[in-house]
Amino acid sequence: MQRIYELIATGGIVMVPLLVFSIAVIALAIERALFWRRARKQQKRVVRSVLQLYQDDLALTEATLQKHLHLPIARVFLEAVSLPNATPDEFRLALDAGTQAEIPNLKRFNNIFETIVGLAPLLGLLGTVTGLIRSFGSLTLGDVGSSKTIGVTAGISEALVSTAVGLVVAVLALIAANTFRSFYAQQIAYIDECCTQLELLQLRSYRRQEVSRV
Repeated sequence: MQRIYELIATGGIVMVPLLVFSIAVIALAIERALFWRRARKQQKRVVRSVLQLYQDDLALTEATLQKHLHLPIARVFLEAVSLPNATPDEFRLALDAGTQAEIPNLKRFNNIFETIVGLAPLLGLLGTVTGLIRSFGSLTLGDVGSSKTIGVTAGISEALVSTAVGLVVAVLALIAANTFRSFYAQQIAYIDECCTQLELLQLRSYRRQEVSRV
């Protein structure tokens, strides 16, 4: 803890928002990592179960989805499965609507990461400028005393520390943003694939019902 205080004292006032940004990046990255770990670990089993049950027991299919509403794919499927006597077009539209509704949840916090990527280096640059101003402010023509030397050194330290911390925070935020953006793209592709499989099952079931009515 003492080192953190010393770092803030050395880097100047811009270290306060940079410290807040670094905590935010770590906390939000952990939350997103747990979210994606849970989704990727459980969803394949749930999808497989739903695709097996759908044509035989619609009530059990809905019950299975209800138990896994913490998964995006389960909420998407439920939008369509819960529609009574849906035509293939209505079924597809429900799946599309469910997928669109999940996009904000899948992209959650990405805007914050991207904002930090842009702001952290600028705050570091601001710290560089204030540090250099402090250094030059400590200089007086013809005066090279020890107190002046200390002031110059402190200003340079502030400039270097704030710049380094700003870049480190930006890099961490950029890694998090790109990683979770990749997970989002993979998840959307997986949802589309699973929705297509469910649509095919619903189409077969609908055609069988139409034939039986004739």
